[in-house]
Amino acid sequence: MSVRKRIGVYPGTFDPITNGHFDIIQRATLVVDHLIVGVARNAGKGPLFSTDERVEMVRDELPHISTHGATVEVRAFDSLLMHFAVEMGAQVIIRGLRAVSDFEYEFQMAGMNHRLNPQVETLFLMASDRHQFISSRFVKEIGRLGGDIRPFVSPRVAKRLLSRFAQEMPLPADTTLPLQAAP
Repeated sequence: MSVRKRIGVYPGTFDPITNGHFDIIQRATLVVDHLIVGVARNAGKGPLFSTDERVEMVRDELPHISTHGATVEVRAFDSLLMHFAVEMGAQVIIRGLRAVSDFEYEFQMAGMNHRLNPQVETLFLMASDRHQFISSRFVKEIGRLGGDIRPFVSPRVAKRLLSRFAQEMPLPADTTLPLQAAP
């Protein structure tokens, strides 16, 4: 008797990927055998990084997190999430929740996805308490305004963000921005 492999999709824009996203990825690998991190093209959100850059950012971080023996792959998609999940052979869509406001949106989305395909379940994972307030939007805003983003993203992601911000608005020559992980 063969055991069916549990496949999950964790979709998002990941612009940029944050420590909160990595927390969800790690915890999702406790409940699936294979996790596909689906990077949505989602040009409507006006991403800071291209889809290819976001895929690369996520892939670059995977060796630095524990996946509990599950395999993890990263793929870009620009279709309906349910179509992507079915194409990937997923039985579950993983979604992270930070606050009640997330729940309302995600609850509606899960209902619509269930109507589209009742064979694919949505699994909500609550953000860990230390990551509940992190959002990619806030990280970008803090970074653009010269704030310390190190507690919210990996050192590698921080470096990419700061480099991108420097391209957008060059900083004075005497400005130094820390790139080391916060204590």
